Amino acid sequence: MTTETILDSYHEKKREIGLRLTVLARLLRSNFDREVGELHVTRSQWAMIAVVSRQPGATQRVIAEALNMSEASAGRLIDRLCADGLLERRDRDDDRRARAVYLTAAAEPLLTKLAKVALDAEERMFTGFSREELDRLQDYMDRIYNNILKG
Repeated sequence: MTTETILDSYHEKKREIGLRLTVLARLLRSNFDREVGELHVTRSQWAMIAVVSRQPGATQRVIAEALNMSEASAGRLIDRLCADGLLERRDRDDDRRARAVYLTAAAEPLLTKLAKVALDAEERMFTGFSREELDRLQDYMDRIYNNILKG
């Protein structure tokens, strides 16, 4: 096997893996959208609810950063979920300009259902993987993520 053939094979393998990652991401989004759609929640709404559940009292700016979206987009989504009775804004004692965002009691049953959907999806996705394999996979994914961030 020539050096050129080895390099071509190496680049082809990277291409195949990159394509597979793209397809996997699309499949995950599509399956999740279908499953949470039955609960009448979009992926964006679910992500917002999840962030607020993990960071109760977060500001719109903190939530936007966690979701990698603009503050304006986060604000519109928060407004929508407040109108639906799932989130509420409260004044902050430490900063009168900022408002804190919290889940309402009405969001708790939905959060429980969404967590079950996510857990079931994770169980399907990682069926047959040992803990050691998951650790290696996480290491590989972290390396890819960091490489992309470095640009």
